[in-house]
Amino acid sequence: MKGVDLELIAEDFVSPIQVLATHNSDRLYVVDQVGKIWVIDGNGYKRPTPFLDLSSKMVTLNANYDERGLLGVAFHEDFKTNGRFFVYYQLPPRAGGPVPGATWNNLSRVSEFRLLPDGSRADPNSEKVIIEWDDPQSNHNGGALVLGLDNYLYIAVGDGGGANDVGPGHVDDWYTTNSGGNAQNIEANFLGKILCLDVDNGSPYIVPSTNPFVGKPGLDEIFAFGFRNPYRMTFDMGGEHGLIASDAGQVLYEEINVIRKGANFGWNVREGMHCFNTADNKTTLPDCPTVDDRGKRLLDPVLELNNYQNPLGGKATTIIGGYVYRGTQLKGWDGKYVFGTFSQSPSTPDGELFLATMSTGEGAGPWQYEEVSLKSHPDDVGYYIKGFGQDDDGEVYLTVTSIAGPTGNTGKVFKLVPAK
Repeated sequence: MKGVDLELIAEDFVSPIQVLATHNSDRLYVVDQVGKIWVIDGNGYKRPTPFLDLSSKMVTLNANYDERGLLGVAFHEDFKTNGRFFVYYQLPPRAGGPVPGATWNNLSRVSEFRLLPDGSRADPNSEKVIIEWDDPQSNHNGGALVLGLDNYLYIAVGDGGGANDVGPGHVDDWYTTNSGGNAQNIEANFLGKILCLDVDNGSPYIVPSTNPFVGKPGLDEIFAFGFRNPYRMTFDMGGEHGLIASDAGQVLYEEINVIRKGANFGWNVREGMHCFNTADNKTTLPDCPTVDDRGKRLLDPVLELNNYQNPLGGKATTIIGGYVYRGTQLKGWDGKYVFGTFSQSPSTPDGELFLATMSTGEGAGPWQYEEVSLKSHPDDVGYYIKGFGQDDDGEVYLTVTSIAGPTGNTGKVFKLVPAK
């Protein structure tokens, strides 16, 4: 794919991970991992004061690399009139730990905030905690937060951290060949799951009666499970309005999944489309179950990339999920899924941008994809890709940095535009 380039929208961020629009507004909101939400107004001006600053509440981040922080923001469908929006971030740990002698690493929290009466910024004192849980390790926090057409809030939660879904804070599951883990146990905790909550009713929420495990074994809040680290997740604003999530792999495979209610996406029985091996995560097992303990099929991803550590070859340090393009500026892109990779090696800002052709229905097969060659960066993007964004017109944005960790001021927001 050629004929496409990047247009700089704003810069001087620390670690931007998401760009959001609100309905019937020309503003863009940029989520910075260090705890701040910034506003870019309709004239392209980045306002000097954050829309919301949670940095004083958050756990202290590691400047070299960190998967914690302010990880997701979602605006209510009626934000223009009710001023409600939701955030997902990590705080210092509560007392106690996953096992005797161990302490929790952090506390994950999803909260609601509201606008100040003048509508200029969020009211920092308006926080209403929706849901929270203890994380045993610092990584695999998930972080995506999206509202569906049903106005339910969907929350993507990582498996708790560490490696292989094992260790303190990682429970036992039904698959005894691999030790662990949280992602396959639907009764013990929220880790390795996508949750679905009705935040328009109840205090602070109620569980939708349509959730798959209501009245059955399994936590009622769970919508889907079997994930390692579902860092990014979005609804398609057109077409079938599918829910699409990227899931960061271990050392062999990265994946994109189309989320189905009640579905099991396989981790840590499977990594991508392959049998995972906790005893040696650089090799695959010769076979593994295709169904879980309930007799339900383990769903394969719709798209798989080789990790840079894969002995068979690969270039992705981790996959970064994006959006289905629904704009008009990029001809031939409508209905295609835009995604990327953080980088090709941990120490080099050389993320890659891809475009996938979606196929739907049973037996449709994996999505085909190709690399996007930008006019100004034909070989790679030239930055670490940390996230994506989409405006009300369906156009897509990239959030990038030149530094891997949440430090410095190299963060930029670009828009994908036709090349000049």
